[in-house]
Amino acid sequence: MKEKWIEKNITDFVVEPNLLDYSHEYERFDWKDVASAFDGLPSGGLNIAHEAIDRHANGTLAEKVALLWLCEDGHQKKYTFSQMKKESAKFANILSSLGLVKGERVFTLSTRLPELYIAAIGILKNLNVLCPLFSQFGPQPILQRMQRGDAKVLLTTKKLFEKKITPILNELPELLYVLLIDVEEDESTQVLSLPRLMQSASDTFEIPHTQPEDMSILHFTSGTTGMPKGVVHVHKAVYTHWMSGKYALDLHPNDVYWCTADPGWVTGTSYGIITPWIHGVTNIVDEAEFDAARWYKILQDEKVSIWYTAPTAIRRLMRINSQPTKEYDLSHLRLIQSVGEPLNPEAVIWGKEKLKLPIHDNWWQTETGGIMISNLISQTIRPGSMGRPLPGIKAGILRVNDDGSVTEITEANKEGDLALKVGWPSMFRAYLHAQEKYDKSFIGEWYISGDLAYKDEDGYFWFVGRADDIIKTSGHMVGPFEVESTLMEHPAVAEAGVIGKPDEMIGQLVKAFISLKTGFEPSEELKRELIGFGRKKLGTAVAPKEIEFQENLPKTRSGKIMRRLLKAREMGLPEGDTSTLED
Repeated sequence: MKEKWIEKNITDFVVEPNLLDYSHEYERFDWKDVASAFDGLPSGGLNIAHEAIDRHANGTLAEKVALLWLCEDGHQKKYTFSQMKKESAKFANILSSLGLVKGERVFTLSTRLPELYIAAIGILKNLNVLCPLFSQFGPQPILQRMQRGDAKVLLTTKKLFEKKITPILNELPELLYVLLIDVEEDESTQVLSLPRLMQSASDTFEIPHTQPEDMSILHFTSGTTGMPKGVVHVHKAVYTHWMSGKYALDLHPNDVYWCTADPGWVTGTSYGIITPWIHGVTNIVDEAEFDAARWYKILQDEKVSIWYTAPTAIRRLMRINSQPTKEYDLSHLRLIQSVGEPLNPEAVIWGKEKLKLPIHDNWWQTETGGIMISNLISQTIRPGSMGRPLPGIKAGILRVNDDGSVTEITEANKEGDLALKVGWPSMFRAYLHAQEKYDKSFIGEWYISGDLAYKDEDGYFWFVGRADDIIKTSGHMVGPFEVESTLMEHPAVAEAGVIGKPDEMIGQLVKAFISLKTGFEPSEELKRELIGFGRKKLGTAVAPKEIEFQENLPKTRSGKIMRRLLKAREMGLPEGDTSTLED
Protein backbone atom coordinates (compact mmCIF):
# COMPACT_ATOMS: atom_id res chain seq x y z
CA MET A 1 0.00 0.00 0.00
CA LYS A 2 1.32 3.44 -0.90
CA GLU A 3 2.35 5.52 2.10
CA LYS A 4 0.20 8.59 2.42
CA TRP A 5 2.44 11.46 3.45
CA ILE A 6 3.37 14.04 0.88
CA GLU A 7 6.93 13.28 -0.20
CA LYS A 8 7.88 16.77 -1.35
CA ASN A 9 7.11 18.20 2.07
CA ILE A 10 8.35 15.47 4.35
CA THR A 11 11.73 17.14 4.81
CA ASP A 12 9.96 20.12 6.37
CA PHE A 13 8.79 17.94 9.25
CA VAL A 14 11.94 17.33 11.25
CA VAL A 15 12.61 17.56 14.95
CA GLU A 16 13.96 20.95 15.89
CA PRO A 17 17.20 20.70 17.88
CA ASN A 18 15.77 22.52 20.90
CA LEU A 19 12.79 20.17 21.34
CA LEU A 20 12.93 17.73 24.21
CA ASP A 21 13.26 14.17 22.94
CA TYR A 22 11.53 11.73 25.28
CA SER A 23 12.46 8.66 23.24
CA HIS A 24 15.06 7.55 25.78
CA GLU A 25 12.29 7.32 28.38
CA TYR A 26 10.03 5.06 26.35
CA GLU A 27 11.99 1.88 26.82
CA ARG A 28 12.12 2.20 30.58
CA PHE A 29 8.56 3.49 31.00
CA ASP A 30 6.49 1.67 33.62
CA TRP A 31 2.96 2.55 34.70
CA LYS A 32 3.96 1.82 38.31
CA ASP A 33 6.31 4.79 38.21
CA VAL A 34 3.50 7.18 37.27
CA ALA A 35 2.09 6.96 40.79
CA SER A 36 4.99 9.07 42.00
CA ALA A 37 3.58 12.02 40.05
CA PHE A 38 0.58 12.20 42.39
CA ASP A 39 0.09 13.07 46.05
CA GLY A 40 -2.72 10.62 46.71
CA LEU A 41 -5.38 11.28 49.33
CA PRO A 42 -4.38 11.43 52.99
CA SER A 43 -6.17 8.10 53.34
CA GLY A 44 -3.98 6.64 50.62
CA GLY A 45 -6.65 6.61 47.92
CA LEU A 46 -6.62 8.13 44.44
CA ASN A 47 -9.15 10.78 43.40
CA ILE A 48 -9.02 12.76 40.15
CA ALA A 49 -10.38 15.94 41.77
CA HIS A 50 -7.67 15.94 44.42
CA GLU A 51 -4.90 15.44 41.89
CA ALA A 52 -6.27 18.02 39.44
CA ILE A 53 -7.14 20.80 41.89
CA ASP A 54 -6.64 20.29 45.61
CA ARG A 55 -3.00 19.22 45.62
CA HIS A 56 -2.08 22.38 43.67
CA ALA A 57 -4.27 24.53 45.91
CA ASN A 58 -2.46 23.09 48.93
CA GLY A 59 0.96 23.90 47.48
CA THR A 60 2.95 26.49 45.62
CA LEU A 61 0.41 26.84 42.77
CA ALA A 62 -2.43 27.95 45.05
CA GLU A 63 -2.68 31.46 43.58
CA LYS A 64 -1.96 30.47 40.00
CA VAL A 65 -4.85 30.88 37.54
CA ALA A 66 -6.37 27.45 36.91
CA LEU A 67 -9.38 28.52 34.83
CA LEU A 68 -9.48 31.54 32.56
CA TRP A 69 -13.05 31.84 31.30
CA LEU A 70 -13.79 34.02 28.29
CA CYS A 71 -17.38 35.17 28.12
CA GLU A 72 -19.08 35.50 24.78
CA ASP A 73 -19.56 39.23 25.39
CA GLY A 74 -15.85 39.82 25.93
CA HIS A 75 -15.37 39.91 29.70
CA GLN A 76 -13.30 37.39 31.62
CA LYS A 77 -13.38 35.48 34.89
CA LYS A 78 -10.32 34.00 36.52
CA TYR A 79 -10.24 31.22 39.08
CA THR A 80 -7.07 30.26 40.89
CA PHE A 81 -6.43 26.70 42.03
CA SER A 82 -7.29 27.85 45.56
CA GLN A 83 -10.61 29.30 44.40
CA MET A 84 -11.38 26.18 42.38
CA LYS A 85 -10.77 24.06 45.45
CA LYS A 86 -13.24 26.13 47.49
CA GLU A 87 -15.91 26.43 44.79
CA SER A 88 -15.80 22.72 43.95
CA ALA A 89 -15.95 21.91 47.66
CA LYS A 90 -19.19 23.89 47.85
CA PHE A 91 -20.66 21.86 45.01
CA ALA A 92 -19.55 18.60 46.62
CA ASN A 93 -21.22 19.68 49.87
CA ILE A 94 -24.43 20.45 47.98
CA LEU A 95 -24.51 16.96 46.51
CA SER A 96 -23.83 15.44 49.90
CA SER A 97 -26.60 17.52 51.51
CA LEU A 98 -29.03 16.34 48.83
CA GLY A 99 -28.34 12.78 49.89
CA LEU A 100 -26.26 11.61 46.94
CA VAL A 101 -24.01 8.69 47.75
CA LYS A 102 -20.97 7.12 46.13
CA GLY A 103 -21.50 5.96 42.56
CA GLU A 104 -24.73 7.85 41.88
CA ARG A 105 -24.77 9.73 38.60
CA VAL A 106 -24.83 13.50 38.15
CA PHE A 107 -25.50 14.72 34.61
CA THR A 108 -24.41 18.09 33.25
CA LEU A 109 -26.16 19.89 30.40
CA SER A 110 -24.71 23.33 29.87
CA THR A 111 -22.81 25.56 27.54
CA ARG A 112 -19.20 26.23 28.53
CA LEU A 113 -19.84 28.15 31.77
CA PRO A 114 -17.50 28.24 34.80
CA GLU A 115 -20.13 26.47 36.91
CA LEU A 116 -19.88 23.43 34.63
CA TYR A 117 -16.14 23.07 35.29
CA ILE A 118 -16.51 23.70 39.02
CA ALA A 119 -19.29 21.13 39.18
CA ALA A 120 -17.22 18.51 37.34
CA ILE A 121 -14.59 18.65 40.07
CA GLY A 122 -17.19 18.76 42.85
CA ILE A 123 -18.95 15.69 41.47
CA LEU A 124 -15.71 13.71 41.56
CA LYS A 125 -14.96 14.94 45.08
CA ASN A 126 -18.23 13.54 46.42
CA LEU A 127 -17.50 10.18 44.71
CA ASN A 128 -20.41 10.69 42.37
CA VAL A 129 -20.08 9.94 38.67
CA LEU A 130 -19.76 12.77 36.17
CA CYS A 131 -22.02 12.26 33.13
CA PRO A 132 -21.55 15.08 30.60
CA LEU A 133 -24.19 15.86 27.97
CA PHE A 134 -23.74 18.00 24.87
CA SER A 135 -25.85 21.16 25.15
CA GLN A 136 -26.94 20.96 21.50
CA PHE A 137 -28.60 17.58 21.96
CA GLY A 138 -32.37 17.53 21.56
CA PRO A 139 -34.77 16.04 24.14
CA GLN A 140 -34.62 12.47 22.78
CA PRO A 141 -30.84 11.96 22.93
CA ILE A 142 -30.86 13.50 26.39
CA LEU A 143 -33.67 11.23 27.56
CA GLN A 144 -31.95 8.11 26.22
CA ARG A 145 -28.73 8.90 28.02
CA MET A 146 -30.28 9.97 31.31
CA GLN A 147 -32.47 6.89 31.44
CA ARG A 148 -29.61 4.52 30.65
CA GLY A 149 -27.30 6.33 33.05
CA ASP A 150 -29.71 6.21 36.01
CA ALA A 151 -29.59 10.00 36.44
CA LYS A 152 -30.13 11.29 39.98
CA VAL A 153 -29.21 14.96 39.57
CA LEU A 154 -28.99 17.26 36.54
CA LEU A 155 -27.04 20.51 36.38
CA THR A 156 -28.28 22.84 33.63
CA THR A 157 -29.46 26.34 32.79
CA LYS A 158 -33.00 27.67 32.88
CA LYS A 159 -33.18 27.99 29.10
CA LEU A 160 -31.98 24.45 28.47
CA PHE A 161 -34.23 23.10 31.19
CA GLU A 162 -37.34 24.68 29.73
CA LYS A 163 -36.52 23.80 26.14
CA LYS A 164 -35.09 20.29 26.50
CA ILE A 165 -35.83 18.83 29.92
CA THR A 166 -39.40 19.95 30.63
CA PRO A 167 -40.77 17.89 27.69
CA ILE A 168 -39.18 14.70 29.06
CA LEU A 169 -39.21 15.30 32.81
CA ASN A 170 -42.15 12.95 33.44
CA GLU A 171 -40.15 10.16 31.80
CA LEU A 172 -37.35 10.52 34.35
CA PRO A 173 -38.94 9.30 37.60
CA GLU A 174 -35.53 8.49 39.14
CA LEU A 175 -34.28 12.06 38.71
CA LEU A 176 -34.27 13.60 42.18
CA TYR A 177 -33.10 17.16 41.57
CA VAL A 178 -32.40 19.69 38.85
CA LEU A 179 -29.87 22.41 39.73
CA LEU A 180 -30.26 25.59 37.67
CA ILE A 181 -27.10 27.60 37.19
CA ASP A 182 -28.74 30.94 36.46
CA VAL A 183 -31.77 31.39 38.73
CA GLU A 184 -31.68 33.01 42.17
CA GLU A 185 -34.63 31.20 43.76
CA ASP A 186 -35.88 27.62 43.71
CA GLU A 187 -38.58 26.94 41.16
CA SER A 188 -39.95 23.90 43.03
CA THR A 189 -38.86 21.31 45.56
CA GLN A 190 -37.17 19.45 42.70
CA VAL A 191 -35.85 22.34 40.59
CA LEU A 192 -33.38 24.26 42.75
CA SER A 193 -31.29 27.42 42.47
CA LEU A 194 -27.59 26.62 42.34
CA PRO A 195 -26.51 30.17 43.35
CA ARG A 196 -28.71 29.94 46.48
CA LEU A 197 -27.23 26.57 47.40
CA MET A 198 -23.66 27.71 46.72
CA GLN A 199 -24.11 30.79 48.87
CA SER A 200 -24.86 28.74 51.98
CA ALA A 201 -22.55 25.76 51.29
CA SER A 202 -19.27 25.29 53.14
CA ASP A 203 -16.11 25.81 51.10
CA THR A 204 -14.26 23.00 52.85
CA PHE A 205 -14.76 19.36 51.92
CA GLU A 206 -12.79 16.28 52.87
CA ILE A 207 -12.70 13.90 49.91
CA PRO A 208 -13.69 10.41 51.11
CA HIS A 209 -11.34 7.51 50.56
CA THR A 210 -11.39 6.74 46.85
CA GLN A 211 -10.28 3.47 45.33
CA PRO A 212 -8.45 3.73 41.99
CA GLU A 213 -11.11 1.46 40.47
CA ASP A 214 -14.07 3.54 41.69
CA MET A 215 -16.21 4.83 38.83
CA SER A 216 -15.41 8.45 37.94
CA ILE A 217 -16.94 9.39 34.57
CA LEU A 218 -19.69 7.93 32.41
CA HIS A 219 -19.52 8.97 28.77
CA PHE A 220 -22.05 7.98 26.15
CA THR A 221 -20.96 6.93 22.69
CA SER A 222 -23.31 6.20 19.83
CA GLY A 223 -23.51 2.82 18.13
CA THR A 224 -24.81 1.70 14.76
CA THR A 225 -27.01 -1.18 15.86
CA GLY A 226 -28.37 0.06 19.16
CA MET A 227 -28.94 2.98 21.46
CA PRO A 228 -26.05 4.98 23.02
CA LYS A 229 -23.63 2.98 25.15
CA GLY A 230 -22.55 4.18 28.58
CA VAL A 231 -18.75 3.97 28.73
CA VAL A 232 -17.50 3.55 32.29
CA HIS A 233 -14.18 5.08 33.42
CA VAL A 234 -12.48 5.01 36.81
CA HIS A 235 -10.30 7.34 38.88
CA LYS A 236 -7.14 5.46 37.87
CA ALA A 237 -7.63 6.86 34.35
CA VAL A 238 -5.79 9.90 35.67
CA TYR A 239 -2.54 7.99 35.08
CA THR A 240 -3.19 8.12 31.32
CA HIS A 241 -4.19 11.77 31.51
CA TRP A 242 -0.87 12.57 33.16
CA MET A 243 1.16 10.41 30.77
CA SER A 244 -0.46 11.76 27.59
CA GLY A 245 -0.31 15.32 28.91
CA LYS A 246 3.44 14.93 29.27
CA TYR A 247 4.35 13.00 26.14
CA ALA A 248 1.66 13.96 23.60
CA LEU A 249 0.74 17.50 24.70
CA ASP A 250 4.16 18.29 26.18
CA LEU A 251 2.58 20.28 29.03
CA HIS A 252 4.82 22.27 31.35
CA PRO A 253 3.74 24.40 34.34
CA ASN A 254 4.35 27.69 32.49
CA ASP A 255 2.14 26.73 29.53
CA VAL A 256 -1.17 28.38 28.70
CA TYR A 257 -3.43 25.71 27.28
CA TRP A 258 -6.61 25.85 25.21
CA CYS A 259 -8.73 22.86 24.26
CA THR A 260 -11.66 23.95 22.10
CA ALA A 261 -13.69 20.76 22.68
CA ASP A 262 -16.99 20.93 24.55
CA PRO A 263 -17.13 18.97 27.85
CA GLY A 264 -20.19 17.20 26.48
CA TRP A 265 -17.69 14.99 24.63
CA VAL A 266 -14.84 12.91 26.00
CA THR A 267 -12.12 15.23 24.66
CA GLY A 268 -13.68 18.14 26.53
CA THR A 269 -13.40 16.29 29.84
CA SER A 270 -10.20 14.28 29.46
CA TYR A 271 -8.31 17.14 27.83
CA GLY A 272 -10.50 20.17 28.48
CA ILE A 273 -10.70 19.64 32.25
CA ILE A 274 -8.55 16.92 33.77
CA THR A 275 -5.23 16.81 31.88
CA PRO A 276 -4.21 20.49 32.01
CA TRP A 277 -5.03 20.73 35.71
CA ILE A 278 -3.19 17.50 36.49
CA HIS A 279 -0.12 19.30 35.17
CA GLY A 280 -0.88 22.55 37.01
CA VAL A 281 -1.47 24.43 33.78
CA THR A 282 -3.72 27.46 33.16
CA ASN A 283 -6.73 26.22 31.22
CA ILE A 284 -8.61 28.54 28.85
CA VAL A 285 -12.34 28.05 28.28
CA ASP A 286 -14.17 30.08 25.63
CA GLU A 287 -17.94 30.32 25.92
CA ALA A 288 -18.48 31.34 22.30
CA GLU A 289 -18.81 29.09 19.28
CA PHE A 290 -16.32 29.04 16.43
CA ASP A 291 -15.29 32.39 15.01
CA ALA A 292 -11.95 32.58 13.20
CA ALA A 293 -11.09 36.16 14.17
CA ARG A 294 -12.06 35.55 17.79
CA TRP A 295 -9.99 32.35 17.92
CA TYR A 296 -6.88 33.99 16.51
CA LYS A 297 -7.31 36.89 18.94
CA ILE A 298 -7.55 34.47 21.87
CA LEU A 299 -4.37 32.73 20.75
CA GLN A 300 -2.69 36.14 20.59
CA ASP A 301 -4.09 37.93 23.63
CA GLU A 302 -3.90 35.02 26.07
CA LYS A 303 -0.48 33.94 24.80
CA VAL A 304 -1.63 30.37 24.23
CA SER A 305 1.28 27.94 23.94
CA ILE A 306 -0.54 24.58 23.55
CA TRP A 307 -3.67 24.43 21.37
CA TYR A 308 -5.84 21.32 21.04
CA THR A 309 -8.61 21.55 18.46
CA ALA A 310 -10.57 19.57 15.85
CA PRO A 311 -10.09 18.93 12.12
CA THR A 312 -13.45 20.56 11.41
CA ALA A 313 -12.25 23.83 12.93
CA ILE A 314 -8.94 23.57 11.10
CA ARG A 315 -10.73 23.08 7.78
CA ARG A 316 -12.85 26.16 8.47
CA LEU A 317 -9.71 28.19 9.11
CA MET A 318 -8.18 26.83 5.91
CA ARG A 319 -11.08 28.21 3.87
CA ILE A 320 -10.30 31.76 4.95
CA ASN A 321 -7.83 33.65 2.80
CA SER A 322 -5.64 35.11 5.53
CA GLN A 323 -2.10 35.31 6.85
CA PRO A 324 -2.62 34.59 10.57
CA THR A 325 0.98 35.10 11.68
CA LYS A 326 1.08 38.49 9.96
CA GLU A 327 -2.28 39.63 11.30
CA TYR A 328 -1.80 38.27 14.84
CA ASP A 329 1.11 37.68 17.19
CA LEU A 330 1.15 33.89 17.56
CA SER A 331 4.75 33.71 18.72
CA HIS A 332 3.84 32.03 22.02
CA LEU A 333 2.15 29.11 20.23
CA ARG A 334 4.52 26.13 20.16
CA LEU A 335 2.31 23.06 19.66
CA ILE A 336 -0.98 22.41 17.85
CA GLN A 337 -2.77 19.10 18.31
CA SER A 338 -5.82 17.79 16.45
CA VAL A 339 -8.40 15.22 17.51
CA GLY A 340 -11.84 13.89 16.61
CA GLU A 341 -11.32 12.35 13.20
CA PRO A 342 -8.37 11.71 10.88
CA LEU A 343 -6.57 14.89 9.90
CA ASN A 344 -5.99 15.15 6.18
CA PRO A 345 -2.37 15.73 5.07
CA GLU A 346 -3.21 19.09 3.51
CA ALA A 347 -4.17 20.43 6.96
CA VAL A 348 -0.78 19.49 8.39
CA ILE A 349 0.96 21.28 5.53
CA TRP A 350 -1.36 24.30 5.90
CA GLY A 351 -0.44 24.56 9.58
CA LYS A 352 3.24 24.64 8.73
CA GLU A 353 2.73 27.26 6.01
CA LYS A 354 0.17 29.53 7.68
CA LEU A 355 0.75 29.08 11.42
CA LYS A 356 4.46 28.26 11.18
CA LEU A 357 3.77 25.02 13.05
CA PRO A 358 2.73 21.60 11.79
CA ILE A 359 -0.50 20.20 13.25
CA HIS A 360 -0.02 16.97 15.20
CA ASP A 361 -2.75 14.40 14.71
CA ASN A 362 -3.48 11.71 17.30
CA TRP A 363 -5.84 8.79 17.79
CA TRP A 364 -7.98 7.60 20.66
CA GLN A 365 -11.60 6.79 21.50
CA THR A 366 -14.18 7.29 24.21
CA GLU A 367 -13.41 3.73 25.26
CA THR A 368 -9.66 4.33 25.57
CA GLY A 369 -10.16 7.35 27.83
CA GLY A 370 -7.07 9.14 26.57
CA ILE A 371 -4.63 9.54 23.70
CA MET A 372 -3.16 6.21 22.62
CA ILE A 373 -1.31 7.05 19.40
CA SER A 374 0.12 10.44 18.51
CA ASN A 375 2.45 12.43 16.31
CA LEU A 376 4.78 13.41 19.12
CA ILE A 377 6.49 16.77 19.33
CA SER A 378 9.86 15.00 19.50
CA GLN A 379 9.38 12.96 16.33
CA THR A 380 9.06 13.55 12.61
CA ILE A 381 5.46 14.07 11.48
CA ARG A 382 4.16 12.09 8.54
CA PRO A 383 1.11 14.02 7.33
CA GLY A 384 -1.94 11.77 7.23
CA SER A 385 -0.62 9.39 9.88
CA MET A 386 -2.07 9.11 13.38
CA GLY A 387 1.50 8.71 14.67
CA ARG A 388 3.06 6.17 17.01
CA PRO A 389 1.85 4.60 20.28
CA LEU A 390 2.57 6.50 23.50
CA PRO A 391 4.70 5.04 26.29
CA GLY A 392 2.97 2.16 28.02
CA ILE A 393 0.64 1.57 25.07
CA LYS A 394 0.95 -1.53 22.91
CA ALA A 395 -0.93 -1.14 19.62
CA GLY A 396 -1.16 -3.72 16.89
CA ILE A 397 -2.83 -4.57 13.59
CA LEU A 398 -4.77 -7.82 13.89
CA ARG A 399 -6.45 -10.31 11.63
CA VAL A 400 -9.52 -11.94 13.14
CA ASN A 401 -9.50 -15.62 12.24
CA ASP A 402 -12.50 -17.78 11.35
CA ASP A 403 -12.34 -19.50 14.75
CA GLY A 404 -12.61 -16.17 16.57
CA SER A 405 -8.93 -15.98 17.51
CA VAL A 406 -6.63 -13.19 16.35
CA THR A 407 -3.24 -13.06 14.70
CA GLU A 408 -1.06 -9.96 14.92
CA ILE A 409 -0.02 -8.75 11.48
CA THR A 410 3.69 -7.98 11.50
CA GLU A 411 3.99 -7.22 7.81
CA ALA A 412 4.25 -3.48 7.11
CA ASN A 413 1.46 -1.65 5.24
CA LYS A 414 -1.01 -4.53 5.69
CA GLU A 415 -4.55 -3.52 6.66
CA GLY A 416 -6.31 -5.05 9.61
CA ASP A 417 -8.14 -4.29 12.86
CA LEU A 418 -6.48 -1.66 15.02
CA ALA A 419 -6.21 -3.12 18.51
CA LEU A 420 -4.65 -2.29 21.88
CA LYS A 421 -3.13 -4.67 24.41
CA VAL A 422 -5.34 -4.49 27.51
CA GLY A 423 -4.12 -3.01 30.76
CA TRP A 424 -3.64 0.72 30.23
CA PRO A 425 -5.12 2.70 33.17
CA SER A 426 -7.84 4.61 31.28
CA MET A 427 -9.22 1.54 29.52
CA PHE A 428 -12.98 1.59 29.94
CA ARG A 429 -14.21 -0.85 32.56
CA ALA A 430 -17.71 -1.53 31.23
CA TYR A 431 -20.57 -0.60 28.99
CA LEU A 432 -23.13 0.26 31.64
CA HIS A 433 -25.84 -2.43 31.85
CA ALA A 434 -24.39 -4.16 28.76
CA GLN A 435 -21.86 -6.78 29.87
CA GLU A 436 -22.26 -8.94 26.77
CA LYS A 437 -21.54 -5.99 24.47
CA TYR A 438 -18.50 -5.11 26.55
CA ASP A 439 -17.14 -8.65 26.41
CA LYS A 440 -17.40 -8.63 22.61
CA SER A 441 -15.00 -5.68 22.49
CA PHE A 442 -12.13 -7.94 23.50
CA ILE A 443 -10.46 -10.99 22.02
CA GLY A 444 -7.97 -12.53 24.38
CA GLU A 445 -5.62 -9.82 25.61
CA TRP A 446 -6.60 -7.35 22.88
CA TYR A 447 -9.19 -4.57 22.78
CA ILE A 448 -10.60 -4.43 19.24
CA SER A 449 -11.15 -0.76 18.43
CA GLY A 450 -13.49 -1.17 15.46
CA ASP A 451 -11.17 0.93 13.31
CA LEU A 452 -9.24 -0.41 10.35
CA ALA A 453 -5.64 0.70 9.96
CA TYR A 454 -2.14 -0.35 8.93
CA LYS A 455 1.37 0.24 10.27
CA ASP A 456 4.28 1.28 8.11
CA GLU A 457 7.93 0.15 8.29
CA ASP A 458 8.78 2.78 10.91
CA GLY A 459 5.92 2.07 13.27
CA TYR A 460 3.60 4.90 12.19
CA PHE A 461 -0.10 3.95 12.17
CA TRP A 462 -2.47 5.00 9.37
CA PHE A 463 -6.26 5.12 9.62
CA VAL A 464 -8.16 3.34 6.84
CA GLY A 465 -11.79 3.48 7.93
CA ARG A 466 -14.36 2.61 10.53
CA ALA A 467 -15.45 -0.98 10.69
CA ASP A 468 -19.02 0.07 11.41
CA ASP A 469 -21.26 2.88 10.23
CA ILE A 470 -20.54 5.50 12.86
CA ILE A 471 -20.83 9.05 11.53
CA LYS A 472 -18.28 11.70 12.51
CA THR A 473 -19.69 15.14 11.85
CA SER A 474 -17.93 18.30 13.05
CA GLY A 475 -15.96 16.17 15.47
CA HIS A 476 -19.09 14.60 16.98
CA MET A 477 -20.02 10.94 16.93
CA VAL A 478 -23.51 10.23 15.59
CA GLY A 479 -25.12 6.81 15.61
CA PRO A 480 -27.44 6.13 12.64
CA PHE A 481 -29.82 4.09 14.79
CA GLU A 482 -30.58 7.08 17.03
CA VAL A 483 -31.44 9.28 14.06
CA GLU A 484 -33.47 6.59 12.30
CA SER A 485 -35.50 5.84 15.42
CA THR A 486 -36.40 9.49 15.90
CA LEU A 487 -37.33 10.09 12.24
CA MET A 488 -39.68 7.13 12.37
CA GLU A 489 -41.66 8.93 15.07
CA HIS A 490 -42.89 11.29 12.35
CA PRO A 491 -46.31 10.18 11.04
CA ALA A 492 -45.16 10.22 7.41
CA VAL A 493 -42.10 7.99 7.85
CA ALA A 494 -42.28 4.26 7.24
CA GLU A 495 -38.58 3.50 7.21
CA ALA A 496 -35.35 5.45 7.54
CA GLY A 497 -31.75 4.67 6.72
CA VAL A 498 -29.01 7.07 7.78
CA ILE A 499 -25.44 7.41 6.54
CA GLY A 500 -22.53 9.80 6.78
CA LYS A 501 -21.93 11.61 3.50
CA PRO A 502 -18.42 13.03 2.95
CA ASP A 503 -18.31 16.79 3.37
CA GLU A 504 -15.25 18.98 2.94
CA MET A 505 -16.15 21.27 5.81
CA ILE A 506 -17.51 19.04 8.58
CA GLY A 507 -16.05 15.67 7.66
CA GLN A 508 -19.40 13.95 7.16
CA LEU A 509 -22.93 15.27 7.09
CA VAL A 510 -25.86 13.19 8.25
CA LYS A 511 -28.05 12.12 5.34
CA ALA A 512 -31.31 10.22 5.74
CA PHE A 513 -33.06 8.05 3.17
CA ILE A 514 -36.79 7.96 3.83
CA SER A 515 -39.50 5.58 2.73
CA LEU A 516 -42.94 7.15 3.22
CA LYS A 517 -46.14 5.61 4.51
CA THR A 518 -49.11 5.18 2.23
CA GLY A 519 -50.96 8.46 1.80
CA PHE A 520 -47.87 10.65 1.86
CA GLU A 521 -46.10 11.96 -1.22
CA PRO A 522 -42.50 13.15 -1.55
CA SER A 523 -42.14 16.92 -1.73
CA GLU A 524 -39.67 19.66 -0.90
CA GLU A 525 -42.07 20.88 1.76
CA LEU A 526 -42.04 17.47 3.46
CA LYS A 527 -38.24 17.40 3.31
CA ARG A 528 -38.09 20.72 5.14
CA GLU A 529 -40.63 19.49 7.66
CA LEU A 530 -38.62 16.34 8.39
CA ILE A 531 -35.37 18.27 8.75
CA GLY A 532 -37.09 20.61 11.20
CA PHE A 533 -38.58 17.65 13.05
CA GLY A 534 -35.14 16.09 13.35
CA ARG A 535 -33.57 19.29 14.64
CA LYS A 536 -36.27 19.74 17.25
CA LYS A 537 -35.98 16.18 18.54
CA LEU A 538 -32.26 15.54 18.13
CA GLY A 539 -30.57 18.93 18.03
CA THR A 540 -28.71 20.47 15.12
CA ALA A 541 -25.50 18.50 15.72
CA VAL A 542 -27.24 15.14 15.29
CA ALA A 543 -30.19 15.79 12.97
CA PRO A 544 -29.94 15.01 9.24
CA LYS A 545 -28.94 17.86 6.94
CA GLU A 546 -30.07 16.08 3.79
CA ILE A 547 -33.08 13.87 3.10
CA GLU A 548 -33.78 11.73 0.07
CA PHE A 549 -37.02 9.85 -0.52
CA GLN A 550 -36.92 6.28 -1.79
CA GLU A 551 -39.85 4.00 -2.39
CA ASN A 552 -38.01 1.03 -0.89
CA LEU A 553 -34.81 0.99 1.12
CA PRO A 554 -32.32 -1.84 0.52
CA LYS A 555 -32.69 -4.47 3.24
CA THR A 556 -31.36 -7.88 4.09
CA ARG A 557 -33.75 -10.81 4.08
CA SER A 558 -34.02 -10.46 7.83
CA GLY A 559 -35.24 -6.89 7.36
CA LYS A 560 -32.12 -4.97 8.36
CA ILE A 561 -31.56 -1.82 6.32
CA MET A 562 -28.24 -2.02 4.49
CA ARG A 563 -26.60 1.30 5.25
CA ARG A 564 -23.45 0.11 3.53
CA LEU A 565 -25.37 -0.20 0.29
CA LEU A 566 -26.99 3.21 0.72
CA LYS A 567 -23.58 4.76 1.16
CA ALA A 568 -22.05 2.92 -1.80
CA ARG A 569 -24.86 4.08 -4.07
CA GLU A 570 -24.65 7.64 -2.77
CA MET A 571 -20.93 7.81 -3.49
CA GLY A 572 -20.96 5.79 -6.72
CA LEU A 573 -18.83 3.02 -5.23
CA PRO A 574 -18.97 -0.74 -5.92
CA GLU A 575 -21.89 -2.31 -4.08
CA GLY A 576 -19.88 -5.33 -2.97
CA ASP A 577 -21.57 -8.48 -1.74
CA THR A 578 -25.34 -8.20 -2.18
CA SER A 579 -26.11 -11.86 -1.57
CA THR A 580 -28.10 -11.05 1.55
CA LEU A 581 -30.09 -8.31 -0.15
CA GLU A 582 -33.87 -8.66 0.04
CA ASP A 583 -35.44 -9.67 -3.29
